[in-house]
Amino acid sequence: MGNGFQFLDIILFAAVAAFFVLRLRSVLGKRTGHQQPPTGRDPFKAARREGEREEPEEGAEGEKVIPLPDRTRDEAAAEPEPADRGAAAAGAAEGLSGAGLARIKMADKSFEESQFLAGAKAAFETIVAAYAEGDTKALRPLLANDVYNDFAGAIEERRKNNQTLETTLVGVNEAEIVEAELQGRTAFVKVRFRSEQVNTLRDAEGRIIEGDSNAVTKVTDIWTFARNTRSRDPNWSLVATESTD
Repeated sequence: MGNGFQFLDIILFAAVAAFFVLRLRSVLGKRTGHQQPPTGRDPFKAARREGEREEPEEGAEGEKVIPLPDRTRDEAAAEPEPADRGAAAAGAAEGLSGAGLARIKMADKSFEESQFLAGAKAAFETIVAAYAEGDTKALRPLLANDVYNDFAGAIEERRKNNQTLETTLVGVNEAEIVEAELQGRTAFVKVRFRSEQVNTLRDAEGRIIEGDSNAVTKVTDIWTFARNTRSRDPNWSLVATESTD
């Protein structure tokens, strides 16, 4: 009898065990061999990977040459005024350029200030030389329409008067961004150039009618460059110029 009861107990326990196994399988499911094993996923690593995909690719940005902004821009009113508008002039200029550059960098991931300034300086040297030589073909791709028309008009006036402009660019001592803004898709960057030049204007007989061939003059120019940030063309255009003493 005792052995019979023990046998019944074993069958009973086996049935209970089988019941719990079936219940667990119904709740947890079973592995099929196609499921991914647990990986111990690090959410911080995942966040870094996502962030890396969002970072701008390091573009092979070459020298950028530059067009100037339209002087009758209506969108300017939409731009927020910097908080330090009433601060000192230097601080205000820094605030304008800093906020504007930040917006430009968001619109154009390849924009890099040092490369832009290197291109702007190269453009300055090329434009100054081409203007003095009367080389409108060299000027055309570098200038916005209004600026090109002004330069070409002055060159034509010299030709009519049989005058020759001689310019020696001794050196560019400074190229500094003083203002930047994004208007719609178009980025505008204003650069101050401080240079040393020798300029003389001669008549048809070669006599100097303006300037001094022996005098080095310090010249400050403020040029504005513009570019559509959605364009595949990496070049900038000169859209405005002004000189200060």
